[in-house]
Amino acid sequence: MTTEVNQASLDNKDVRRLDRVIIRFAGDSGDGMQLTGDRFTSETASLGNDLSTLPNFPAEIRAPAGTLPGVSSFQVHFADHDILTPGDAPDVLVAMNPAALKANLADVPRGAEIIVNTDEFTPRALAKVGYAANPLEDGSLDGYSVHRVPLTTLTVEALKSFGLSRKDADRSKNMFALGLLSWMYHRPTANTERFLRTKFAKRPEIAEANITAFRAGWNFGETTEDFAVSYEVAPASSAFPAGTYRNISGNLALAYGLIASAHCADLPLFLGSYPITPASDVLHELSRHKNFDVRTFQAEDEIAGIGAALGAAFGGALGVTTTSGPGVALKSETIGLAVSLELPLLIIDIQRGGPSTGLPTKTEQADLLQAMYGRNGEAPVPIVAPATPADCFTAALDAVRIALTYRTPVFLLSDGYLANGSEPWRIPEVEELPDLRVQFATGPNHTLDDGTEVFWPYKRDEATLARPWAVPGTPGLEHRIGGIEKQDGTGNISYDPANHELMVRTRQAKTDGVAVPDLVVDDPSGAPGEGAKVLVLGWGSTYGPITAAVRRIRRAGGSIAQTHLRNLNPFPRNLGEVLRAYDRVVVPEMNLGQLATLLRARYLVDIRSITQVTGLPYKAEQLASAFKEALDDAH
Repeated sequence: MTTEVNQASLDNKDVRRLDRVIIRFAGDSGDGMQLTGDRFTSETASLGNDLSTLPNFPAEIRAPAGTLPGVSSFQVHFADHDILTPGDAPDVLVAMNPAALKANLADVPRGAEIIVNTDEFTPRALAKVGYAANPLEDGSLDGYSVHRVPLTTLTVEALKSFGLSRKDADRSKNMFALGLLSWMYHRPTANTERFLRTKFAKRPEIAEANITAFRAGWNFGETTEDFAVSYEVAPASSAFPAGTYRNISGNLALAYGLIASAHCADLPLFLGSYPITPASDVLHELSRHKNFDVRTFQAEDEIAGIGAALGAAFGGALGVTTTSGPGVALKSETIGLAVSLELPLLIIDIQRGGPSTGLPTKTEQADLLQAMYGRNGEAPVPIVAPATPADCFTAALDAVRIALTYRTPVFLLSDGYLANGSEPWRIPEVEELPDLRVQFATGPNHTLDDGTEVFWPYKRDEATLARPWAVPGTPGLEHRIGGIEKQDGTGNISYDPANHELMVRTRQAKTDGVAVPDLVVDDPSGAPGEGAKVLVLGWGSTYGPITAAVRRIRRAGGSIAQTHLRNLNPFPRNLGEVLRAYDRVVVPEMNLGQLATLLRARYLVDIRSITQVTGLPYKAEQLASAFKEALDDAH
C-alpha cells in the first residue's frame, strides 16, 4: 500500500483543510501510546509540518492495567505555520479504555472529536476507575463528536490469518489506531511500515501483523460511514529557513550536541553516568556512537559516574556526566572538587519533579538554586539552559565552549518536557559549528627568580583566568591535584588565609567573567522601555508557552515585551539595565520562584512571580491571562 494510492481513494469523502491540529493518544501504559505518538509525529515531520509534542507517562515500569495512575498519553500539535507548544487542549482524543477517557476528558473542549475503543468499556473496567454508568451511554459525552470504534475486535479480526492468540493480536490495536488517524490526517505510511519491519526484524511475523493492523486501520477510516471527513494540514514551508530538517527530541539533540562539541574541540568524549529518568536516553544514544571516539561508562552509582567523568577531564578528554535532581545532590562534592581542580566538566541535569524521588517522569524547573549554590564553600559554576528541544543541541555547544575556555565545570539545565518533547530541527552545516579546540600545556610556563623554568599549574590566562590544562604523563608537567586548597600559581597545598581568599575570589571572578551575549529583548517599540511597560522574562522550557502567550496578547492589541535567559550564571551584562527599563517584570517558572528570587536579590527590582509545580508545562492561555492581568495593573 502506498501513500499515493491511499490519497487517491480519499476522493469519495469530504476533505477539509485545517491550519493546525492537536491530537492526544491515551491508553494504558502497556498500550503503546508513546510509540504510536512517536510514529505519527515522525510522519508529520516528514510532511513538513511544524510540530511540538508532549509525552506524558507514569513513573512505574508497568502501572496497574486500566487504572488512572497507569494512563499514558502522547500529545502532538502540528500546523502549517510556526508553533511553539504542544497545544493547550486536544482537538482529537484517542481513548483506548475508560481510564484514558476519564483522565483526559477535562482537557478536551466541547465539540472536539473523541475516538474510543468500545471493547474496553466493560462493567469491570468502568468500575475500576469509578464510573457508575457507561459514559458512552449516559449522555455525558453529548457535547463531543464521539466515534465508537471496537478497536480490539477489529484488530483481532484483521490478524485472524496470523494464528495469534487474542491477547497477542490485541497488542497491535495501537497500530490500528495509528492507521485510522493517519487516514484522517493524510499522513504517509511507507516510513511507518519500514520502521515496523526494522523494529521487529528478528520476528518478521510480528512485523507483518503490526503492518496488517496499521493498514486495516487506514482502510477502516476509508470505508466506514462514521468517518465522513478527513483533514489536510499543509506543510509549514514559510515557517522554516532553507535547510535540511529532521524531527528531534531534546535528549537526542543533547547527545548530538555533545558529539559535535567533542568533534569541534578535537577531543575524545567521555560520559560517566548512572541511569536516571529522564536523563537515561542521553547515555543510551551516546553508547551507539563509539565510531565518533565516544566512550560511555554506566557507573554503579551517581558518585562513581561523575568521578569517572572528572578523571577523564583530568586525562584530557571532554568529560560529561548526565543526571537529574536527585543525582545532582549526590554529585555535589565532586562538582566542588572540579571547581577546585579547575578542570572542564559538563554536568547535564535533566530536571524533574521533586523533592527526593518526587515525580520521576514529570517536568519541573526547581533545580536552579541547587545548581547555583548546592555545594559547600564558595564554589561558583556557570549555568546554561536550553529553551526548546532543538535548542538543546546549541546549548550543549555553548556549555562546552565555556567549560573548555574557562577550565570550569558547567551546568546544563534541561528538563523532562524538553528531554522527551520534540520539534523540527535544522541540521547545521559542519562549517557553521564553532571552533572549540584548546591548547594543552606542553612545557614550562614560569621562570623563577634564579632563572629556572618550571611548570605552574595555576598560572592563569590574563583574559579568561583559566589555568593550563596539563595532560598526565607529559614530561615536566607533574603537579599536585586534590581538593585541599592550592597555592596561587604553584598549585602546592596551602592553608594560608590570604591565599585562600585570593583563590576564592579568583574562581568567582573567572565565573563572573565568562563571556555571554547581551540579552536581546523582543519589544514592539523596538527599544526596551520606549513602548511596552511590561516585560516577560523566562528561562529554559517556558520559552514556548511564554512566546505563544505573548503572541496572543499582541494579537488582541496589547503591548508587551519578552526576553529569555540562556545564561543563568553569569547573567548577561545588560540584564539589570533591561529589568529597570520596564514598569513591571513578570517571571513565569515551573518552581516556586527561584529565578525571581535571584533577580530581586541581585538587581533590587520588583518581580511578579508566576509559578507552577504540577509536573506539566504551562498552557499558553494560562500565561496569557496572567500577562493580561499584569498589563491591566501597569496601566
